[in-house]
Amino acid sequence: MPERRDRDDVGMSPSNNAMVINCVAYSSTGERRDIALDDISETLAADGKGFVWVGTMEPDEPLMQTLQLEFGLHELAVEDAHHAHQRPKIEVYGDSLFIVLHTAQAVNGEIAFGETHIFLGPRYLVTVRHGASLSYAPARARCEQTPKRLMLGPSYGLYAVLDFIVDNLQPLAREFQDELSALEADIFAETFRRETIERLYQLKSELTKMRLAVSPLQDILSQLVRLHPNLIRDETRLYFRDVFDHALRVNEAIDTVREMVSAAMTVNLSLVTVAQGEVVKRLAGWAALVALPTLVTSWYGMNFVHMPELAGRYSYYIVIGTTALICTGLFAILRRARWL
Repeated sequence: MPERRDRDDVGMSPSNNAMVINCVAYSSTGERRDIALDDISETLAADGKGFVWVGTMEPDEPLMQTLQLEFGLHELAVEDAHHAHQRPKIEVYGDSLFIVLHTAQAVNGEIAFGETHIFLGPRYLVTVRHGASLSYAPARARCEQTPKRLMLGPSYGLYAVLDFIVDNLQPLAREFQDELSALEADIFAETFRRETIERLYQLKSELTKMRLAVSPLQDILSQLVRLHPNLIRDETRLYFRDVFDHALRVNEAIDTVREMVSAAMTVNLSLVTVAQGEVVKRLAGWAALVALPTLVTSWYGMNFVHMPELAGRYSYYIVIGTTALICTGLFAILRRARWL
């Protein structure tokens, strides 16, 4: 555990109140009590079996330093939580865990991505949100409805947060499926629309980002199910296993939609290529019909004096009739071959 500093060494920002969503102490019997940040260490010392749950939103450096002081957080984990832009991971720092998760949220019809950084200790749970992320107040409220489960400690609060994150990913996966279904009419249209292939590409890009958020979550949950006995109580491992199952289903749904989008892009481009081939065939057929009389007329346009057909009385009409007959036959052949 890193060296703890005196309170006077850490400057308190007046904007802390705006960044601290909640700071709550739960007793050993699951009873809730709101406390101030400066009272965390005293509260933990007074109640030897309770724990503290702190939720923050894009905290500044002074606030992170305060949390580091109160909970004895490792400086490397604090630095990562402050700057964000981290890959999903779970790391052990002494007797605490540092977890990084990517979150997703529908904003103005588009998918926006954010991060949540979680500090889990024997007697504390700290969540740090960055970017697009829903408040974890509903998860906390659900925990407070069952005080007996809160008696399991911060590991149950961690379960509630992870379950909330995964549950919010499931509607997004369904939205991707619905959007792909809505694009099917444009995908199988005979005419090429640039907007269709652009939307398919954007959809695949969003699905790839979603997969990068969900796939590492399975590894994190797998560790929480099997490892860290000092922090994860056996009674809560069943709950983490349930979240793992939900995350697995979301990941499978995303992979399925990604494969369908890739197939849709291929089918759309193939249909466009086939349609262009049909156009080329028709153009070639009409070009053949035009080329035949052009060849005949160019033949008789040569300036030779002794051409035997020139002296005939009905040569002009014979050439016209023969040309028309050959063009009619060629038209019938091309029409039967579906080139026209």
